[in-house]
Amino acid sequence: MIDLKFLRENPDIVRQNIKNKFQDSKLPLVDEVIELDKTYRAFKLEADTLRGGRNKLSKQIGMLMGQGKREEAEAVKKQVSEQAERLKELETLEVEYAEKIKNIMMVIPNIIDPSVPIGKDDSENVEVQRYGEPLVPDFEIPYHAEIMENLNGLDLESARRVAGNGFYYLMGDIARLHSSIISYARDFMIDRGFTYCIPPFMIRSEVVTGVMSFAEMDAMMYKIEGEDLYLIGTSEHSMIGKFIDQIIPEESLPQTLTSYSPCFRKEKGAHGIEERGVYRIHQFEKQEMIVVCKPEESPMWFDKLWQNTVDLFRSLDIPVRTLECCSGDLADLKVKSIDVEAWSPRQGKYFEVGSCSNLGDAQARRLRIRVNAKDGKYFAHTLNNTVVAPPRMLIAFLENNMNADGSVNIPKALQPYMGGKTKIEKK
Repeated sequence: MIDLKFLRENPDIVRQNIKNKFQDSKLPLVDEVIELDKTYRAFKLEADTLRGGRNKLSKQIGMLMGQGKREEAEAVKKQVSEQAERLKELETLEVEYAEKIKNIMMVIPNIIDPSVPIGKDDSENVEVQRYGEPLVPDFEIPYHAEIMENLNGLDLESARRVAGNGFYYLMGDIARLHSSIISYARDFMIDRGFTYCIPPFMIRSEVVTGVMSFAEMDAMMYKIEGEDLYLIGTSEHSMIGKFIDQIIPEESLPQTLTSYSPCFRKEKGAHGIEERGVYRIHQFEKQEMIVVCKPEESPMWFDKLWQNTVDLFRSLDIPVRTLECCSGDLADLKVKSIDVEAWSPRQGKYFEVGSCSNLGDAQARRLRIRVNAKDGKYFAHTLNNTVVAPPRMLIAFLENNMNADGSVNIPKALQPYMGGKTKIEKK
């Protein structure tokens, strides 16, 4: 959510930003919110004037009564009574218009960074850099679900009977590999100075609307029936929510946290063969990283966050690339975003395994996360990035570490988490 004062003073910048995001249907909202704001401020000015004059009139009544001027005092009392009725009406209008303005402001997209490429959708995202040599072996690599099944590590059929499509059973060495990757990612981030955290896996609606747009909320979140609780789609939601209504001492910034959680997502729509198996699912686990920092430090932290993911994947012998998200592919709260994509030898192309986002002060403004500095208070900047999200990440891991006989090599960095195993083989 952008600053209302900024919109009021720079409506053309806000309109151009909406056009850059190819959301022209939202252009009328700028004029609408300006008019509502004008009316709101007029109501507030009148109400403040009445509130300011109330004490003066009360003193006047007391003075007149003391002088025995009862009739004049009664006239002033009547005036106070009339003003009280008007003030009550104005205070109702203040609340009503403030809510209208807030609802519109939450729909107007955040101002994107000038470096963001302009494009309609993810097909116009821009490759930044590749890390590691993407190789295609001289033997055929099976579909990822088949690799796991051949290693006695995946049971989709039982999961369908128990929970439906989009769920899975991981077993044996594949299940152990899944947990090992999460543990390795946790320690990787701790070694880089992040504080480990396990957050709540359910959050209230106020936090949901504070961390994401309404469109994202509808497409992603599962609601707990009869309660004001939602299952998290990523631990970023509850981790940023941790700071709701907080005034953070500036000297305690940056806050750098890495969190583990299960994640739950609706994942609406039909998907192709490559997005079946364990690629696009309703339940998965993830290691996340979030940063709450000073505004001037958020570009630096943005680069550090996506580099962490690149370094982790390279430590596991997986080639990756970074992809700059274009304007039309950015969610409304995001200022800038980079996806990390892993190489798939089977498909001969890269696919997304993580996303790093700088949200500026949008989440902090919605959740009222402020910083207390010597010269006053200001809204913090928030950032988030995926460290690793198996089982999707397992696809890249298995394909890039697979041997011709169907076995899978375990990179040196992961071997201590796998009990010293150097290879996964069919039993």
